[in-house]
Amino acid sequence: MARIRTIKPEAFHSESLAAVPLSAERTFFGLLTQADDHGRFRDQAAVIAGLLWSLRPEHGPLGVEDDLTQLHAAELICRYEGADGKQYLHIVTFAQHQKVNRPSGVRNPACPHHDLGVPREPSPLAHRTVSETSTPAHGGGSGGAVSYEIAGQEQFSESSSPPQGGGTEPTVSAHGPDLGPRNRDLGSTPLGDASAPAPQATVSAKDLIAEYTAACAHRPPTSVLGHLGSEVRKLLDDGIGPDHIRAALARQRAKGLHPSTLPSLVQEVMNAAPHASGVAHRSWTNPADVAAAYGGDL
Repeated sequence: MARIRTIKPEAFHSESLAAVPLSAERTFFGLLTQADDHGRFRDQAAVIAGLLWSLRPEHGPLGVEDDLTQLHAAELICRYEGADGKQYLHIVTFAQHQKVNRPSGVRNPACPHHDLGVPREPSPLAHRTVSETSTPAHGGGSGGAVSYEIAGQEQFSESSSPPQGGGTEPTVSAHGPDLGPRNRDLGSTPLGDASAPAPQATVSAKDLIAEYTAACAHRPPTSVLGHLGSEVRKLLDDGIGPDHIRAALARQRAKGLHPSTLPSLVQEVMNAAPHASGVAHRSWTNPADVAAAYGGDL
């Protein structure tokens, strides 16, 4: 069931949201109201279209699918497959912008790219004045409660007992949660020259598409960049090296091919048969010494 969500004023001058079409931005805001308390939802364009665009028949499942492709390429959402084989999506910055009081149990599988190993923020249910206490739990057992003090803010506390609802969400580490800045943007483009290659260890689909766009004489259509970004993200997730993807993008740009050909170009870059080096072609000529060349057998 959809819940009340908040939209911060900064969202309307977010660089990442400004990079996608208005329909994708509207779909993004709608997903905030439909996602579960951890920012996850089923990745079904037809269902999302029925929930968010029911009174706009001109924007159906195909339009919503394009919206989701654009949002995924801009790294505002992450599309993934759960352990049950079904498709899901995760609003990447959901935890930084939606403070859910008494979140429900886990309804959708965790995102393998953003959720696993990420500390869960504690809920401000109790105040503590000590850094760590151990209090008896109901029923005769014992349970620990860890307290955190954040500069300029109230102290938050969270019990170390398992959450209700059978969830498997990661717990907060003993060193306290990393809440991040309260006014963090929903998404922003990297600073600096877009054409400069990003470091190998931190390169992302957004970095590679920024390099690709900077190398073009004219900015490609947004739909082309969104499709290319989706293909680049899949290749990075598949473990393909950024240098191979850069080389394939250069070929795609030079030939003006469809974005869907990018995986084939990467395959061409990585596994094209090398040309023999140092062996020059020689045209056939009659041997000077026939007897020596043919051993006398003519």
